[in-house]
Amino acid sequence: MDSKTVLEAVQRGHMSIEEAERYFNRKAYEDMGYAKLDTYREIRSGFPEVVYCPNKPDAYLQAIFLRILAEQGEVFGTRATPAQAALVRKVVPEIMYSPVARTLKLEKPNKQREGLIAVCTAGTADVPVAEEAAQTAEFFGAKVERYFDVGVSGLHRLVSKMEALQKANCIVAVAGMEGALASVIGGLVRNPVIAVPTSVGYGASFHGVAALLTMINSCANCVSVVNIDNGYGAGYIATQINRLAVRGSK
Repeated sequence: MDSKTVLEAVQRGHMSIEEAERYFNRKAYEDMGYAKLDTYREIRSGFPEVVYCPNKPDAYLQAIFLRILAEQGEVFGTRATPAQAALVRKVVPEIMYSPVARTLKLEKPNKQREGLIAVCTAGTADVPVAEEAAQTAEFFGAKVERYFDVGVSGLHRLVSKMEALQKANCIVAVAGMEGALASVIGGLVRNPVIAVPTSVGYGASFHGVAALLTMINSCANCVSVVNIDNGYGAGYIATQINRLAVRGSK
């Protein structure tokens, strides 16, 4: 249960003020021994805790998903393998797994999404990281439009989407190789651009370092950069920008 649900329950008379007070005064985290779940994070930051799946023992992973779901009414996990997805499904049968984005997601019914974030990739090989960004933003309540395979080796593909991109509150540009996509987009729009270098490329790309350096050194002033392959981080920051834009338009 999140803070909004609690307040709505009080408003409708389904929860007493005393019960709501206990909710807001609960412990800042829940100690499971092997994990300390940050159950107060959404109240503190506006974003609930999510699960980073790699390297977690099977039993821990299952228990963490169950506990977060019970606490928040929804749950999101990143970088999950197919084997981990199968394990989580044993305890949360309705959870959805994306083998492309490697995300595990169970959302509250009838979730409302607002604003607009555009997620672009230079090539199809960059889609897994872009999908992680897109699904992260969607889980956090943003409307997302995807524009894949619009890289600079065929610039006309990007130009044909410029009208749509300029309407977005924020653009996530995902690219490997030399990472030029973010600079090109940044020079054509007034929106903030979050650049995501990917590890896609041949030897001298150094597993994304070449794209990272290009993006950091971009002459387009609206470009900021997250870590290599960090789709989750890009989706999170894009959601923050989108929320500010939505709030400012009301």
